[in-house]
Amino acid sequence: MTPSPIKPLVVVAAGGTGGHMFPAQAFAEEMRARGWTIALVTDERGKKYATNFPADWRLEVDAATFGSKMPHKLLASALKLRHGTAEARKNFAKTKPSLIAGFGGYPSYPSLSAARSMGVPIIIHEQNSVLGRVNRLFAKAAKYVACGFDRLDRLPLAAEDRKRVVGNPVRNPIKAVREKPYPELTDTGPLNILVTGGSQGARLFGEVIPQAIASLPEAQRARLTVVQQAREEQVEVVRAAYREAGVKATVESFFSDMQDRLAAAHLVIARSGAGTVTELAVAGRPSILIPLGIAMDDHQTANAEGMVTGAAADVVPEPKFTAEMLAPLLLERISNAGVLRARAKASWQLGKPNAARELADLAEQAAGVTGKRDA
Repeated sequence: MTPSPIKPLVVVAAGGTGGHMFPAQAFAEEMRARGWTIALVTDERGKKYATNFPADWRLEVDAATFGSKMPHKLLASALKLRHGTAEARKNFAKTKPSLIAGFGGYPSYPSLSAARSMGVPIIIHEQNSVLGRVNRLFAKAAKYVACGFDRLDRLPLAAEDRKRVVGNPVRNPIKAVREKPYPELTDTGPLNILVTGGSQGARLFGEVIPQAIASLPEAQRARLTVVQQAREEQVEVVRAAYREAGVKATVESFFSDMQDRLAAAHLVIARSGAGTVTELAVAGRPSILIPLGIAMDDHQTANAEGMVTGAAADVVPEPKFTAEMLAPLLLERISNAGVLRARAKASWQLGKPNAARELADLAEQAAGVTGKRDA
């Protein structure tokens, strides 16, 4: 009896936010389909986003930032990272990974540090248009620096020749939206607006957007159906604001069927996190984007740049995001179905639906196992 071939192991190291975890999951699904064994290294926060992550085994590490200027916090972080790296080295000595794939965030540091010291091949993937701190530290050690957007600020000069633009891997339900036509739209017919703010954007959106929509002419308000994500404590207030304005609205703190909401949307109002911008482009939806003002290195403004230059989105800086400013922009957009359709097409053309496949190709090249995987 011929023994089964040993499957190569990729360790996926990702920080504890959906922005890191969802692309990591899409990549892991592609690698598993190619016959790889998958391990996930993340922190306690990351576990919340990893319910469906296709990992054969998992390792939880303590998250530790090194951005503080307080000496005692820096020391504590350094000790945590040192301990995490030692644990990763011990684990890798036993499991013999063929590759470490880092998706950013501080929980990816121990795996990347251990891999660098042990000579295990590394690839990193940066979702944003500005290279994050951990990815910046390991860019020169990586076989490839894959990225979600053409623009990638803060990339070390020594790693420029290893930059590869693949896009951000997205989950299959979002990719399926790409195959659906843009919803039928006329200048006076029904129009669906999707508002998704994320945990750091929902409060401001809950204050500004209902007020702006309420100030629109009555004929326009009557056309609208709004689906809005709001903070838990704002849900009832936002619902009441739309009722008073005579606007049909569904307001919840979370939507488990976001792919269906996105498929039905004619226009999206959102932050410009890497995942959001990527999903809008893959789905082909026009948008009004409000970059998060406190985002490190103003990376959300950079993320939105391609959508603006590609005529797929408007960008409103957070300090200017008021009901008085938003209302005329909204009126202009919803009054012209032809423009929205053109923007939807422009957005669709910017989408990179094959990011997971292209990233997996790079991963196999970096590990030197191309063509050796199971059939």
